[in-house]
Amino acid sequence: MIYSYKDLEVWKKAIDLVKQIYIITRNFPKEEIYGLVNQMRRASVSIPSNIAEGKTRQYSNEYIQFLYIALGSCAELETQVIICNELRYIDEKTINPILEKLSEISKMLRSLIRSLRNLKP
Repeated sequence: MIYSYKDLEVWKKAIDLVKQIYIITRNFPKEEIYGLVNQMRRASVSIPSNIAEGKTRQYSNEYIQFLYIALGSCAELETQVIICNELRYIDEKTINPILEKLSEISKMLRSLIRSLRNLKP
């Protein structure tokens, strides 16, 4: 039984993704600290944060809305990762696991949204 957002696998995977993004962006050029680094870190943190906030809401409609926001942050982060690859800040070896994890998290979020919709009367 899931009692807390901390019990959700999607939240745990999103936390792991945040750690990966923070590690990867440490080596970015200094001029990107207030650009891509900041945006990528904020987008990554937004994913588990919105999962957590949604889970604590009283109504499933609110929860679903926060899951959609998390899903949007996944798309935002994916775009930023692709841009970083194009700018050669990260290589193929680095980008592929991140894109795979983002895809997995996005699928899990969609599945969770579907299951919450099916629970509604």
